[in-house]
Amino acid sequence: MALEDFERSMARCVRCSLCKFPPLEQVKSWRFANVCPSITRYNFHAYSGGGRLLIGLALLQGRLDYTDEMTEIIYRCQMCGACDISCKYNRDMEVLEPQYELRARLVNDGQLLPAHMPVIESLRKEDNMLQRLKVDRGKWAEGLDVKDITKETAEVVFHAGCRLSFDEDLWKVARGTVSLLKKAGVDVGIVGSEEACCGGRAYEMGYQGELIKYAEHNIDTWRAAGARIVITSCSDCYAAFKILYDKIGLKPNPQVLHITEYLERLIAEGKLRLTKEVPMTVTYHDPCHLGRKAEPYIHWQGVEKKAYGQLILHDPIKEFRRGTFGVYEPPRNVLKSIPGLRLVEMERIKEYAWCCGAGGGVKEAYPDFATWTALERIAEAKTTGASALVTACPWCEKNFNDAISESGDRIEVYDVVELVQQACGGA
Repeated sequence: MALEDFERSMARCVRCSLCKFPPLEQVKSWRFANVCPSITRYNFHAYSGGGRLLIGLALLQGRLDYTDEMTEIIYRCQMCGACDISCKYNRDMEVLEPQYELRARLVNDGQLLPAHMPVIESLRKEDNMLQRLKVDRGKWAEGLDVKDITKETAEVVFHAGCRLSFDEDLWKVARGTVSLLKKAGVDVGIVGSEEACCGGRAYEMGYQGELIKYAEHNIDTWRAAGARIVITSCSDCYAAFKILYDKIGLKPNPQVLHITEYLERLIAEGKLRLTKEVPMTVTYHDPCHLGRKAEPYIHWQGVEKKAYGQLILHDPIKEFRRGTFGVYEPPRNVLKSIPGLRLVEMERIKEYAWCCGAGGGVKEAYPDFATWTALERIAEAKTTGASALVTACPWCEKNFNDAISESGDRIEVYDVVELVQQACGGA
């Protein structure tokens, strides 16, 4: 699609500011009564979802020219989708989709963010978003007795993703995932050094062509391996594989599952037994890409009409993605299966969860904003009395740990996989 396809939707924004806050019935305190990091931090309407719709509309209609300040406003956003979900609580209109197209318009018109350019150049040269050498991508798996699907077939493919592949502090999550799968008797394989980026992060930065390139490559790789299931521990990868690939008409043939969905299945089937107590009180952070942005994509083709000059009707009826059907229960069910572990919830959860701060190119271009956003979530986590913050995405874990290191704050951060491993006796 293109920005022009959302002109009517952008024009319907009435500046009600519902995109800035959770619905009133979801608000539990004044302290955590915000849902959009960008407007909360910069406190000017242009930084809200609605504000960016108005910018897009003005650009489209020739009432606004590009400026460096405008580019900064458009990119100081994690693309977390919270504005979209909050708006749709009361209205049927798209808020996030036009913002994808707005960024794509900037890229196509040469209005590039300098901080993103080295990242995209690295992606095109080395197939990853961390500006690392492709040849080093498989080092995380050294010493693991696991199939290489470029040489043999496997029923299940584990896709590590860029962050887990290159961040040595997080290798324990990738290695732990493979160990758990093998302990459960799963026929699992990896792509190793030949693995490539999902393309989703580049798409969110406005480089939509990269998504198509990597979607085609990854799907061909999985098919060649005869894979029945593709599993990832990265929420960014999960949303790209399951949602964005479907959106562009390249839905994968293998079933795509997040590791928490697969662990829930293995535990329920008795193939993975959690026998060791993990005496902790934890709170769970819903990654945006596993939560509201992981709701299945809904394809719609039809006609938009107006009744009585103002009532918007769709023929056929159009369903809207409202974040309700994201992956919320599997990670919680896995945590609840761990002996001795107590799960307590934060105020903003599931489709109304506050972002970790790392998405949409913000961590790459505005690390101070990424840190500020993470510290807001950490402050919320600490109010629960939990001793640890648990998530299910390496980008979230990395950003939380970076924020804690910078601030001197004190709370442990874990991936769900790490705690399951403890409960399995260090499998």
